[in-house]
Amino acid sequence: MRALSLVCSLNASPTSSSSQLLAEQIMTELGDLGVQGEVVRVADFDVRPGVETDMGDGDQWPRLRERVLEADILVLATPIWLGHPSSVCQRVLERLDAELSETDDEGRMLTYDKVAAVAVVGNEDGAHKVSADVFQGLNDIGFSLAPGAVTYWVGEAQQGTDYQDLEKTPDAVRKTTRTLAVNAVHLACRLKDHPYPAG
Repeated sequence: MRALSLVCSLNASPTSSSSQLLAEQIMTELGDLGVQGEVVRVADFDVRPGVETDMGDGDQWPRLRERVLEADILVLATPIWLGHPSSVCQRVLERLDAELSETDDEGRMLTYDKVAAVAVVGNEDGAHKVSADVFQGLNDIGFSLAPGAVTYWVGEAQQGTDYQDLEKTPDAVRKTTRTLAVNAVHLACRLKDHPYPAG
């Protein structure tokens, strides 16, 4: 079982990132369940705008797409900006839109039988709205969502504390992250054993 987390921070490595931290915590939980995981910062790649699998001219999305298709579980980790997922997260969803026309020999999208989950961080409310937006996109593209498919942290309104600056992970976030991992692995195992039928 393999998992991939695409971190949609606006900043490239090695800049610290709360989204990266939460993604790594999810991968730790998945690892405890026997899943091999990888965390990738999308801003480290030249991902061109568009809705094709390869936009050409040095586009590096094909490298990330290959990892997405190899994974059984995909996690999108995004900060909240102005009440929305980051522009990097939106670009990932737009590039994944190309999967609508990519099918296997039975006419099923290549993302069928793959599980998705979401991680959200921000210092304002809005995690439910952001996860709802990302959930809809992922489901449209063919991913399945387990119960509790999001973990998040948002600080108080009108303050500047980042998740990565907390002295310890809040219990509620830790428990929610664990639930996300357990349920995602459970669903991914079921789908591996019993794939969706062809339409």
